[in-house]
Amino acid sequence: MVETLSIQTSGPGLVNFTSQVAALVGQSGVSEGLCTIFVRHTSASLIIQENADPSVQDDLENFMRRLVPENDPLYAHTAEGPDDMPAHIRSALTQTSIGIPVTGGRLVLGTWQGIYLWEHRHRPHRRQVAVHIA
Repeated sequence: MVETLSIQTSGPGLVNFTSQVAALVGQSGVSEGLCTIFVRHTSASLIIQENADPSVQDDLENFMRRLVPENDPLYAHTAEGPDDMPAHIRSALTQTSIGIPVTGGRLVLGTWQGIYLWEHRHRPHRRQVAVHIA
């Protein structure tokens, strides 16, 4: 089963979409297998992260901003704005695909784990995420 989720972002930050993926796994009828999630963009990424304390998300965003700043004079790719090249670097440093085991028809996630799309651009986007369950 392959489905595409459309995830709306409102600018930089993490969007939890665990429940949408869990619903697809439940609908798939797959009892034992693998759920592969892939973001179809080069300026956003995917992570599995703490889902109980939102300060974790803030800290991650603040750390990434310090690690990969905007307006670095070494960037040649600047035509799409000061946030574009840093977004590509941030995406390259994280991941665009995640595999999560499925057991008993459910995602095998830890108690405090959530699936997040990490938007790296300033303006809102509608991101496409492919979900393959087999």
